[in-house]
Amino acid sequence: MANITIIGSSSMDLVVTASKRPNKGETILGESFKTVPGGKGANQAVAAARLGANVHMVGCVGGDGFGEEIIKNFNANRVFTDYVEPVTHTETGTAHITLAEGDNSIIVVKGANNYVTPDYVKKALEVICKSDIVLIQQEIPEETVEYVAEICFANDVPLLLNPAPARPISKTVIERAAFITPNEWEASVLFNNKDIHEALKEYPNKLLVTEGKNGVRYYDGEIEVLVPSYAVEAVDTTGAGDTFNAAFAVAIAEGKSMKDSIRFANRAASLSVTKFGAQGGMPTREEVEGCL
Repeated sequence: MANITIIGSSSMDLVVTASKRPNKGETILGESFKTVPGGKGANQAVAAARLGANVHMVGCVGGDGFGEEIIKNFNANRVFTDYVEPVTHTETGTAHITLAEGDNSIIVVKGANNYVTPDYVKKALEVICKSDIVLIQQEIPEETVEYVAEICFANDVPLLLNPAPARPISKTVIERAAFITPNEWEASVLFNNKDIHEALKEYPNKLLVTEGKNGVRYYDGEIEVLVPSYAVEAVDTTGAGDTFNAAFAVAIAEGKSMKDSIRFANRAASLSVTKFGAQGGMPTREEVEGCL
């Protein structure tokens, strides 16, 4: 069983479904509204646990009802919450999601996720250093990402950096990460609009660019490889990227090859979009292997 630590955000997703997105100044009628646990870190933790990994979550929630619900959800999905602490003087992070026209638009309010600081992460050093792989994202402070990259590199622990939401990242962090998994937009920000094919060659077997329904692209040291995705009827694409990252981490930690790990992750991500909610469609190990 893979031992995985996720350092990142936990939030409550406030999801509106509508037939279209409103234009500036326009009011439209929506079709539904739901609240579901989310946050990129929490999503990846739940996805990895459902795929059979031993998962520790490192993060913060607010001292409110949303925070209590998120911790209950972690427990229900067998995610260890020893390092998930309520911050009593602030609110739980939220993500305000509009589902329309076959895709999603998201505004994130960090809330308690701003308190996932380097000093906070230090409390989890022992479990981090015993991990087969660590996952981190960018809904937490930038200095925390830099600190985690440093300690993982120093302790020879592979770090998977999911650079979302997009923001510039130091060359040092890029070099210290074992894997970086931007989508096409995030890659353009990360590499300052550099030609993506050049960037892939610069970081062989490290940089994986996710291209939605087209699949995932990487450079294996000799040729550029596109591992195709799986065609499904999408209900909700929220959380597909998080499912991919978690599934890829699980597969790599278990010793699968790069290409097989991407295939496994693509299959998991494709299944995740067939149900509502970031975590609602995240598949079990049996479901993924059955479809493969």
